Amino acid sequence: MRHRSLLILTTAVTAGALTLSACGSRDDSGGGGDSGDKTTVTIGLDAPLTGDLSALGQGIKNSSDLAVKTANKNKEVEGVTFKLEPLDDQAQAGTGQQNATKLVGNQDVYGVVGPLNSNVGQTMQKVFGNANLVQVSPANTAPQLSQGPDWQKGDKKRLFDTYFRTSTTDAVQGPYAAQYLFNERKFKKAYVIDDKKTYGAGLAGTFSDEFKKLGGKVVGSDHINPEDRDFSAVATKVAKSKADFVYLGMEYPAGAPLSAQIKKAGGTLPTVGGDALYSPEYIKLHKKKSEGDMATSVGAPLETLDTAKTFIKNYKKEGYKAFYDAYGGYSYDSTWAIIQAVKAVVEKNDGKLPEGDDGRKQVTEAMKKVSFSGVTGQVSFDKYGDTTNKQLSVYEVKGGKHKPVKTGTFQGD
Repeated sequence: MRHRSLLILTTAVTAGALTLSACGSRDDSGGGGDSGDKTTVTIGLDAPLTGDLSALGQGIKNSSDLAVKTANKNKEVEGVTFKLEPLDDQAQAGTGQQNATKLVGNQDVYGVVGPLNSNVGQTMQKVFGNANLVQVSPANTAPQLSQGPDWQKGDKKRLFDTYFRTSTTDAVQGPYAAQYLFNERKFKKAYVIDDKKTYGAGLAGTFSDEFKKLGGKVVGSDHINPEDRDFSAVATKVAKSKADFVYLGMEYPAGAPLSAQIKKAGGTLPTVGGDALYSPEYIKLHKKKSEGDMATSVGAPLETLDTAKTFIKNYKKEGYKAFYDAYGGYSYDSTWAIIQAVKAVVEKNDGKLPEGDDGRKQVTEAMKKVSFSGVTGQVSFDKYGDTTNKQLSVYEVKGGKHKPVKTGTFQGD
């Protein structure tokens, strides 16, 4: 029996055992039911599996795991069995880069799904790009990852052909929130705070630009260190600002206590943020004072999509301890996209998956043409590697849960 291992980094999909005769993990024993050689493709995953953001990371991992199991059960790629290999980046950019380097060094790796955080994604991009290794993120929203640092000036440039994502960007998410708050909630004055990180600062920036463009006024702005938990000084300024709401460009571990401290300081204004506040963990950390707070998130609520019914049913059936959370559907679709790219390469090469750099390049090329009906809707990518699905939703905390109040598409450039 010969067993060579083939590793793919991504957020979890397992394809079916097929008959293939080239590379990857080959089982020539002839046993186990299927005749001929089998190729095992391991799909890796990079996400914060421990630490403050582990609730989101575990949802990503479990959803990818479900995709892998589904692919194997259905024998999605003939001759190929997929296997999940999760890696923990703890939401740290340096750790993500180390994970990327480790996976690139394994010549059996053919694809990557992840990470959660945009700042982590930035450190991984070049590593994968230099190795021609495809990467699909279910959660990165910073526009510069796909469109370059000067995207706001109209000079959009794709820096890495290997980078793709199934979630829409903050170039859409921030303005969408601004339009909803100004046009529909009639809020005219905002206080804006960010954590100076790639995601938070970028989201706050696109929100502020659109809000002011509409005629709104930013009456105050601040930056916080997300590692702190005492935000009393900033909270007092916000409470006294006479703003209609406070907009937070940050993740829930800092956003929830900041919002709670604003209310403790006497502020009665709602807190609004992006997809990194859209989690049951925000409400749990905030305790009983999060009623009326709002968050946008990519896509439509999974529970409202016919395309997600099977995913939700099977996720519950598997008995995962963690909720699939905000990015579960996108993780499943990211993983499935890699599987479909591998499938296209295998079919192109008469049942063989090319080894080494050639194989990686072919999978990357195939990803550009991937298109399928996924959990989150139609999955495909534009010339920058961004998703073509631009839907977003606004959620408001009601009765201790995030309830959808609007779903639509950003109206603008």
